[in-house]
Amino acid sequence: MTTPKPTPLSGFPELLPADRLAELQILDQLRRTFELHGFAPIETRAAEPLEQLLRKGEVDKEVYVLRRLHASDEEPTDATGLGLHFDLTVPFARYVLENAGKLDFPFRRYQIQKVWRGERPQEGRYREFTQADIDVVARDVLPFHHDVEVARVMAEALSALPVPRLTLQINNRKLMEGYFRGLGAGDLPAVMRVIDRLDKVPGEVVLTMLSEEAGLSPEQAERALALAEIRTPDASFVAKVLALGVSDPMLEEGLSELAAVVEGCAGLNSDRFSVVADLRIARGLDYYTGTVFETRLAGFESLGSICSGGRYDSLASDGRTTYPGVGISLGVTRMLVPLFARKKLSASRSVPSAVLIALPDEQQRPACDQIAQRLRARGIACEVAPSPQKYGKQIRYAERRGIPFVWFPAGADTGDSVGPDSVRDIRTGEQVEAEAGSWQPPADDLIPQIVESEPAPID
Repeated sequence: MTTPKPTPLSGFPELLPADRLAELQILDQLRRTFELHGFAPIETRAAEPLEQLLRKGEVDKEVYVLRRLHASDEEPTDATGLGLHFDLTVPFARYVLENAGKLDFPFRRYQIQKVWRGERPQEGRYREFTQADIDVVARDVLPFHHDVEVARVMAEALSALPVPRLTLQINNRKLMEGYFRGLGAGDLPAVMRVIDRLDKVPGEVVLTMLSEEAGLSPEQAERALALAEIRTPDASFVAKVLALGVSDPMLEEGLSELAAVVEGCAGLNSDRFSVVADLRIARGLDYYTGTVFETRLAGFESLGSICSGGRYDSLASDGRTTYPGVGISLGVTRMLVPLFARKKLSASRSVPSAVLIALPDEQQRPACDQIAQRLRARGIACEVAPSPQKYGKQIRYAERRGIPFVWFPAGADTGDSVGPDSVRDIRTGEQVEAEAGSWQPPADDLIPQIVESEPAPID
């Protein structure tokens, strides 16, 4: 019986070894940055009660329901059942409530984990993907300085990534709500939902939608759009907003907060990363109450935001205590898989091994294994050649796998079993005497390095 050839499962990306090594390096880099700022790691379960997941009603069609293949008809299939989590915020809110008595507040957490979402697969949108979240959550009151802190931590993490230029766009819901209230808008959430579509539809279409869907007059719609068109790399947006002639106490508070966040991140701007105040950014979810973030990847604007979040003053509540928070989530898979697919990012080799131990003959395999173990004990990844072929073939085997060094046991080239070991850099042909207890490869060869196919684009 012939086994049918397997076909890829749409929306569930799988990586080849070199790409996976690059992804792991990036995840380690993110983890190190988060931990340098005192964020503690957690991992939540994959499944949550459906009633918990469905509280964000706009995703009810995207939740994967969890049920045994041979479940009985009596087992629940409605909202009393289980589903796979579609983000890390909902399980984090539940985690905070369950463990509030064991946590020290403000609680600073990072979480790097898979999530599942049953949406139509396309580039940048997958059914299974990895997210990297950071949040600070407090009991009852969360001081504003944590908004600045979370922005700085993620900005620092993003600015160090070997990817095309990233732009962190920041706005403030108080600024928007205060401005639209000052204009006399009645349905503030509707206005912000329309403004949030500016990246997807032209300005003239947004003007029509502001009138038809949000009930604004033509003059109000024009002034609402004027706010959304403000975009600055510094706090100069404050003067531009004030020049529009709208006043409201909430607007003033939002301007002050946004200026503090933008100025707090200013020192992290570089040719690969920038922070801007972008007054189009609204984030469609109504639970955001202050600072909001989105992030664009240069050359891949069609992906939309690859790193988003904001301030939410009611992350969770047990009826007596409210837990406000501020957080931001990086879509790791959304960012990396398109880069891997276009060969713009990978690892310098497809295996961790820096050294291949050449095998003269099968009788010497135990001795070669001992050399390998001595190298591994010093943190040098290596492997013994699978068979005692001619050395030219063993070298070509190392070349195919990207292994930079081949180790020749004592006398391997001369037949003199008492001669010194030697190691060859097969890229240059340079060969030197070596001892397994002291030889060290260059730092760049010790582990696979992330390789970019071309320089990051610059605006």
